[in-house]
Amino acid sequence: MARAENKVDAGGTAQLVAALARALREQQQLSQEQLGKRIGYTGSAISAMETCAQPASDQMLVKLEETIGGGLGVFEKARTFVLLDKYPPQFKDFSLMEARAVTLSSYVTYVVNGLFQTEDYARALIGGGYPKLTDAMVNELVEARMARKALFEREPTAMIEVILDETVLRRPFGSLEILRKQLHSLVEVAQRDNVSIQVMPLDRGLRGTHAGARGDMTLVETEEHHHVVYMEIEDESHLVSNPGKVAQLSHRYAKIRTQALSPDDSLSLIERLAGEEQR
Repeated sequence: MARAENKVDAGGTAQLVAALARALREQQQLSQEQLGKRIGYTGSAISAMETCAQPASDQMLVKLEETIGGGLGVFEKARTFVLLDKYPPQFKDFSLMEARAVTLSSYVTYVVNGLFQTEDYARALIGGGYPKLTDAMVNELVEARMARKALFEREPTAMIEVILDETVLRRPFGSLEILRKQLHSLVEVAQRDNVSIQVMPLDRGLRGTHAGARGDMTLVETEEHHHVVYMEIEDESHLVSNPGKVAQLSHRYAKIRTQALSPDDSLSLIERLAGEEQR
């Protein structure tokens, strides 16, 4: 259900899309009901989009481009920025950098990295958080998270590496079935030539040093071949660009990689855990 407060909170892109959609609809002498029928939505959904009570979904933007876009490409161009508006504030600055990255190398300790999450896993994770979000907001955040997967198909190819703490593979969100499907998805994605998945075993702390004890990080090589590190905790983000600090964190990440299981052994563990979740 659309929220009245969205009219106040809507980002600039959503407001621009709403104004353009209304202008083009009226130019073509279509009512909200008539436009809705043409693109598979109700008239009230068109009204909600035009008033920013419920900003346009990615699917609606595609349909608007096909129906009233007139070959201008405005709705197609808006898709990236509408999704950007839907990201949590602490992630917005990083999201475009992620989408254009040459390499991404992440270590995560609590949940599956967002790039690798299935829709059901993301929905259970986002919807089960605190404070509780409305269904509409959950839908927007899930849609935005799924859109990030375009990086896997992008040309030129991005190299993507993730190291998961073993606890991530054992912690269910929503249900054990959702976790099982998430584990199978990890195995499938790991078959890509540009993807590497490793697991930090539970017993690492029993064998001396644990380089990952200080938490998550994502190392990024930008399209300009600069190196930065992104970290996020409790809805606060931190982007490290100082070369000395980046080098220190990169060395720590390299040590984490050496302490993790090999990619082959990691996949064997993920497959075994996925099989256990079926029982």
